[in-house]
Amino acid sequence: MKKSKVLIGLILAVALIFSFGVSQSIAADTIKVGIVLPLTGKLAKFGEIENKSFLMALKEINAAGGVNGKKIELIIEDTTGKPDVGRSAIEKLISLDKVVMLGGGYSSSVTWATIAVAQQNKVPFLVNTGSADKITEQGWEYIFRLNPPVSEYPGAFASFLETIATDVKTVAILHENSLFGQSGSKKFVKRCEALGLEVLMKEGYEAGAIDFKPLLIKVKAKKADLVYMISYIMDASLLMRQSKELNLNPKLFVGGAAGFTLPEFKKNAAKASNFVYSATLWTPSVPYPGAQAYYDKFVEIYNEPTEYHGAEAYSAMYVIADALKRAKSLTRKDVRNALASTNLITAFGPVKFISYDKKTNQNKLPTFLVQWIDGNLETVWPKNVATKGYIYPIPKWSKR
Repeated sequence: MKKSKVLIGLILAVALIFSFGVSQSIAADTIKVGIVLPLTGKLAKFGEIENKSFLMALKEINAAGGVNGKKIELIIEDTTGKPDVGRSAIEKLISLDKVVMLGGGYSSSVTWATIAVAQQNKVPFLVNTGSADKITEQGWEYIFRLNPPVSEYPGAFASFLETIATDVKTVAILHENSLFGQSGSKKFVKRCEALGLEVLMKEGYEAGAIDFKPLLIKVKAKKADLVYMISYIMDASLLMRQSKELNLNPKLFVGGAAGFTLPEFKKNAAKASNFVYSATLWTPSVPYPGAQAYYDKFVEIYNEPTEYHGAEAYSAMYVIADALKRAKSLTRKDVRNALASTNLITAFGPVKFISYDKKTNQNKLPTFLVQWIDGNLETVWPKNVATKGYIYPIPKWSKR
């Protein structure tokens, strides 16, 4: 009899817990979305600007009524910029937090590790920054990308070379030994071949080095017209400072986006940042509705400038909300199907996922060229979005 009472008590307790859980689930007024970003570690500056932009957009969306009367709840996990940490973060978001979809994705190496987990579990993942081409070349139906792949970053710069800098004939390419750097450098070599440019050297380096002078001495000896660098913020800054110290004077220093567009580049590289060009995916002057408004509001709220990484995150949040609103239900499959049919204009540009070349679920957008001029990051190409005229060739260090 005693055992029966204990058994009955256990059954009632389990039933109560289950009932409570079900009622909580039914009564939940939020939709959980997982975001993975590098909030600590060497990539934290990028994660910080994206995190602020996600939260800014989230506040606007929820204030406007959220998604069909429900608010979006962002669960943001720190990848620390490491693939294994990112993988664990994604597993937690999927298994424990039960998110309906995922977003974020900074650093191609980390993003590559996380999207495999999302695809395996059939959870839709909107990548907004990870740019290695192969991210959308696997035919994975649950992986989408908002931003252009790294092979398309130099699009505007190629147009600039063909139109303006036609006397550039030789190139030296430096890149971080990461998935982003290796993928971008290989694609840029092909771009150079199509433009008829001779690549005199292509060399990788380990991130976080404290002395690039041996590498830069090799570059100087080649006397290349163009030095093209694919680097994150600290390496980008040090490369330019040490180029100045070595009096390395090509006709063009050009960054492949990433570290060369952040405000911290100007701060860390100091005078060595002046006249450096960079590919970029967005500027406040692009002709997209809400682009300048996003920039102005970010400055007003956070008292600091933003750039293309922030615009990616801000716009990704609106794409996520749009898909959730249109989904037949909040199952992961229905959310995935809604995401696939996205046709939305954002501050980052039009968003429509298509298939081309080897890519699937890939958004396609133009790119732009910027130049640091007297401490300001100016859009210089194409001319229709330029905020200032370009300076070419860049002055020698002795005349800066």
